Amino acid sequence: QVQLVESGGGLAQPGGSLRLSCAASGSIFSANVMGWYRQAPGKERELVASITTLGSTNYPDSVKGRFTISRDNAKNTVYLQMNSLKPEDTAVYYCSAIYPTNRIWGQGTQVTVSS
Repeated sequence: QVQLVESGGGLAQPGGSLRLSCAASGSIFSANVMGWYRQAPGKERELVASITTLGSTNYPDSVKGRFTISRDNAKNTVYLQMNSLKPEDTAVYYCSAIYPTNRIWGQGTQVTVSS
């Protein structure tokens, strides 16, 4: 089974940037949708960004214009570029892959936005 490993999290100042990576142990070419989710303490996990095999992207209003998702099928990697970070972006960020028959989650990476 494909495994997903996130990296790139850490501490950023408000207004700063971080780039998250999600490396898959196998092919993501057949994944219908790749997505990034986040979960803050005491809150439900929420979608941050998603991208289909055709490259169509989707963002909630809370991150639209600040976050950009991209995928490199040749490298089996999905990225999340996060700009203009806000304290409310603080959360554990998870990568997810939706295949025709199953869904896979990564272990998560912590993002903290604080001065």
